[in-house]
Amino acid sequence: MFNHVKELQYNAKPSQPDPVYAKKLQEILGGQYGEMSVMMQYLFQGWNCRAESKYKDMILDIATEEIAHVEMIATMIAQLLDGAPANEQDAAAGDPAVHAVLGGMNPQHAIVNGLGAQPNDSVGYPWTARYTVASGNLLADFRANLNAESQGRLQVCRLYEMTTDPGVKDMLSFLIARDTMHQNQWMAAIEELEQTQGAVVPSSFQSYEKQEVSYAFMNFSSGEESADGRWAKGQSLDGKSQFEYVKTPKAMGQKPELQPAPAFIHGTPPLNMRSN
Repeated sequence: MFNHVKELQYNAKPSQPDPVYAKKLQEILGGQYGEMSVMMQYLFQGWNCRAESKYKDMILDIATEEIAHVEMIATMIAQLLDGAPANEQDAAAGDPAVHAVLGGMNPQHAIVNGLGAQPNDSVGYPWTARYTVASGNLLADFRANLNAESQGRLQVCRLYEMTTDPGVKDMLSFLIARDTMHQNQWMAAIEELEQTQGAVVPSSFQSYEKQEVSYAFMNFSSGEESADGRWAKGQSLDGKSQFEYVKTPKAMGQKPELQPAPAFIHGTPPLNMRSN
């Protein structure tokens, strides 16, 4: 059950309208790494969680906070669209001063959403649940969460650099700070799970793999600079073996030769079967 509190988690008050920037903010609302994505990702991870209760509680704590972030950004977008009615779009084409303010506005903000936010990214692509990860394996999911928070924080930082509005910067600074906590949160949870589950996902399947190549880094591109990396020498990160650098990997499989397709497929027949 969710209860809505009328006050926002943090202020979302721009100093002045900016329809062009409102379009940019759509990316961290409805983009692949936007707040809608992490909100839905964490909610379904929490609802589906079969592990001990502390993990379920933690996931739903952050999931519910992400709902608040969606509301903050949607509110900010709506306020950035104040004073930008649809009929001013026509004037933008002939008036350079108006064009500078409204020329890059998303027209759907006025035409479709009535000067409000939409569940799309900054170029109008609709948000999709395919952006989300909820596999049921917490270590796999928490690593996906760390990536999502890393990409999301990167985008918010870039947007921070794209505005001079102190009100917008204030809200973004809050979101950036929360992303710092969330990255640390997922790293802490990953570290805890790795101590009991192991570093490789899934940890219970290693006896079935081709173990001769489990820790071999294969040089499949020109140059050998990659041999100097941590991934190519020393003990493996899961502590179970040593990394091996394979300078010249060799093919280990057969040369593929497929049988001709049946006549009813109407493919290309072998040369000795073609009619004159």
